[in-house]
Order: sequence, then C-alpha cells, then structure tokens
Amino acid sequence: MDELLAKATQGVDPDSPGAFLHIFMNLMGLVPWGALFWWSVFFLAVGALVGWWRGRTVEGIVWAAVLGPIGWIVVFMKPRPSVPPPLPRRR
Repeated sequence: MDELLAKATQGVDPDSPGAFLHIFMNLMGLVPWGALFWWSVFFLAVGALVGWWRGRTVEGIVWAAVLGPIGWIVVFMKPRPSVPPPLPRRR
C-alpha cells in the first residue's frame, strides 16, 4: 500500500489547490487501459455469440456490457423465444 501511495503522490505538493486532480491522474496512469479495453471487447463478442445462439443477440450484448461474464449466464438461463406454429394452408 505504501508503494501505491508513493506512486500516486509522486511529484505532488499536498498543499497545492490541484493536488487532488494530480493524484487522481497519477492513479489513472497506473490502470492497464489496453487490457481493460480488449477484455471488454471479448466479453461483448462472447455475449453476442451466446445471445445469437439463444435468439437474443441484442440482449446478450447489453447484459455482457453491463455484467461481463455474468451477463452470459443471465442470457443463457433465459428460455428461448417461442416460435408460433405455422398457419394452416389455404385451399
């Protein structure tokens, strides 16, 4: 924890008015944004695939965007939409 605090406060004067913003930007610089982006794309793609397989593509994408892999389970557990029976033939 001390190491993280040292990285966050590196080059910051705690008494300056912009100290909070500077510390916040230092912390955001430590976040692996590239990995987070690609994991999100992967979660959305699998959510779309599971949704397509269950007949709910948009729902699969939305649940995957909101809950990640847990959204896959939500879509997978819902029943498939029922298809109405065919109409009788005309004579």
